[in-house]
Amino acid sequence: MRTHRIVWVFGLAVGGGGASPDARGQAPAEPGVKPGAAGTDPLRPKVVVTSPRVTDVVVTHRYAGQILAQRHIEVRALQDGQLEPIPVKEGQAVKRGDVLFRVSPILYKARLDTELAEVRVARLEFDNLKKLAATDPPVVSQREVALSEAKLAKAQAKADLAAAELDFTTVRAPFDGLLDRLMIHEGSLVERKDVLTTLSDNSVMWVYFNVPEARYLDYMGNMDQRHEDQRTELVLANDSKFKYAASKAVTVEGRFNNGTGNIPFRADFPNPDRLLRHGQTGTVLFCRTVKNATVIPQRVTFEILDGRYVYVVGKDNEVHPRKIVVQHEVDDLFVVNKGLDVNDKIVLEGIQLISDGDRVEVEFRKPEEAARRPKTGREK
Repeated sequence: MRTHRIVWVFGLAVGGGGASPDARGQAPAEPGVKPGAAGTDPLRPKVVVTSPRVTDVVVTHRYAGQILAQRHIEVRALQDGQLEPIPVKEGQAVKRGDVLFRVSPILYKARLDTELAEVRVARLEFDNLKKLAATDPPVVSQREVALSEAKLAKAQAKADLAAAELDFTTVRAPFDGLLDRLMIHEGSLVERKDVLTTLSDNSVMWVYFNVPEARYLDYMGNMDQRHEDQRTELVLANDSKFKYAASKAVTVEGRFNNGTGNIPFRADFPNPDRLLRHGQTGTVLFCRTVKNATVIPQRVTFEILDGRYVYVVGKDNEVHPRKIVVQHEVDDLFVVNKGLDVNDKIVLEGIQLISDGDRVEVEFRKPEEAARRPKTGREK
């Protein structure tokens, strides 16, 4: 019996000599005692914990935008002929009714004079027949009078057409705007429908951008509050922010693009300084204030295949992972939609030292100190 006892003790000693510390450099726990139990693990991990913070956060989505004038038209010749001196210059701002181009009116004026002469002849004939029809007995029938009256109306219509054709030799600005490059010059022979230049009304600019379905639903779900909690801004190509916010943002199509899952939006930006021009590009900032959002620092989370988790310190300072649902990502913060309460204690520092079920020593840090202060930012 004594020999067996010695061998058993020796074997135990050899087995113990091969033991190694765990991943944290701690000795293994005694048999029957849970690791980290009070009074048994002098090297219990010490972690810093904090709580979720409830605050208002401005969430900003970014979209590539195409900037277009609210009215952009081609100015075309309305009559054939030779261009007279052009009274405007490229890039000039013009008012509605300003003369832009003139086609030589000589032929059209001569045609109008001819038609007006025909009107006078028809009127004389009509007046004469009316007098003859009024005699007793009538010299001409009422049918002849009616036929003469119809000829007068036809002559007048031709004269009106000639007057319109003469008027069309002058091309005027249909609205206030900015002229583009001149496609022709003085003395050029133009034909009807030839493009002379383009004219843009850039007092209000339309910025088109594509919105994914999920964010479209968020936007439409906040329609009642969007005027006070949502705003749309524009960043220009040099990364400067346009100083005027959009007056409104609306959808412009009735269906989603099945290939991209997006729906086009249009934001209307006032442009009193005429800084924006037709054809520019920019980045639309779609900003929305999330009231009473639950936010946590991004660094307190870790990812596993099925989602994102945090370590929560529970009863008896025992830590367990908990799955959370992140609604928005803003700067170095996560806006959490599900999984956390403001009273939860989440591990802020020391995540790499712990695993599920460990008991820890905690140091509490206020949420205001744990999270950086900025409340606004770009969602990634």
